[in-house]
Amino acid sequence: MDFIQHLVHVYGLVTVAAIVGLECIGVPLPGETALLGAAIYAGTKHDLNIVGVIIVAAAAAIVGRIIGYAIGRGFGYWLLLRYGNYVRMTEGRIKLGQYLFLRHGGKIVFVAQFVPVLRTFAGIFAGANVMPWRDFMIANVTGSVIWSLSYGYAAYALGRQFERLQGPVVIVLVVATIAAFIVGGIFVNRHEAQLVAEAERAMPGPLKMP
Repeated sequence: MDFIQHLVHVYGLVTVAAIVGLECIGVPLPGETALLGAAIYAGTKHDLNIVGVIIVAAAAAIVGRIIGYAIGRGFGYWLLLRYGNYVRMTEGRIKLGQYLFLRHGGKIVFVAQFVPVLRTFAGIFAGANVMPWRDFMIANVTGSVIWSLSYGYAAYALGRQFERLQGPVVIVLVVATIAAFIVGGIFVNRHEAQLVAEAERAMPGPLKMP
């Protein structure tokens, strides 16, 4: 956190934009720490405007995830079609992934903004699974704005106390998300044939390059 605040002191909002944006593209960087560090810095040093911090963080997250979506749509889906069989990703399972993102993609992209690691790859996964653009953008913009507002203002108001609270909050979110994925994975595994058939009815025909 201290190193991030040093970068913020030297480079200002460019630090927030670069780290948050690159993280949402798919580069494993501490975007959340950059937002919190800049917000705490704005609340304690008054060299930054907290409104500017929040706007830059939200905009960087939105743009970064759009780029991640484009990468996933352009290359992720192609890789699944070409080499999916080598990792047991049959056409039925690829179509099932598309179907699940079609039905629940908005929830996945929204929640991912608040969870480390998932935040990094949500855009790529959404693109690779051909999530509808409109649904993706709604979830992307909503999640990014609420994330930057809630975390930014909380860190700004509580100062360094939020830095101590962040760890337990993130741990709870990560554990809850992992548990949800495990439960979801068990459900999908037990009902895979049924879900694949349902996906085929909803999206009949062979898989095609988008």
